[in-house]
Amino acid sequence: MTSIAPDHRDNLDQRKNRRVGVLLLGLAAGMVGLAFASVPLYQLFCQVTGFGGTTQVADANPKGVIAREMKVRFDINVDSALPWTVKAAAPITDRIGSVDTVNYVATNNTDKPITGQAIFNVVPEKAGIYFNKIECFCFTEQTLQPGETVDMPIVFFVDPDIADDRELNTVKEITLSYTFYASDSEGS
Repeated sequence: MTSIAPDHRDNLDQRKNRRVGVLLLGLAAGMVGLAFASVPLYQLFCQVTGFGGTTQVADANPKGVIAREMKVRFDINVDSALPWTVKAAAPITDRIGSVDTVNYVATNNTDKPITGQAIFNVVPEKAGIYFNKIECFCFTEQTLQPGETVDMPIVFFVDPDIADDRELNTVKEITLSYTFYASDSEGS
């Protein structure tokens, strides 16, 4: 019977230990990488699928207008840390596919410049993939000067493909909701 020399066995054990160590280090690095990538990957997933009421971004409506009408309501929430008053746009009813423009009106209630930004969602959530924004104040931070009041436009349309979605056949109303919060940028 042949036996393995102790030096050779130690060598094999060291190689196995190194291999396990490298694998564990690679696993840990991969987990850290996924942690950093999870937010952008989740945002991409929501934009592609409309998950969670995430709307779409478009340049125009290439699909035309259909006869079915949709009422769009606008909602507003302002974080208590943002000293702004924001008035939501009035609801509108239009044919699906029509490009519409509405304005939110924001006022800075302080004596210093304040920067804020808005996040949004659509209800019902499944309608998010059909709600397309061409222009929106939510894409950028907004700095309002002391006492300044501004119109904040949204140009949007509801994609006519919503008519082909059986789950949304009975939906006659979509709510676009914004939450404004103070930004960490200069001016706030």
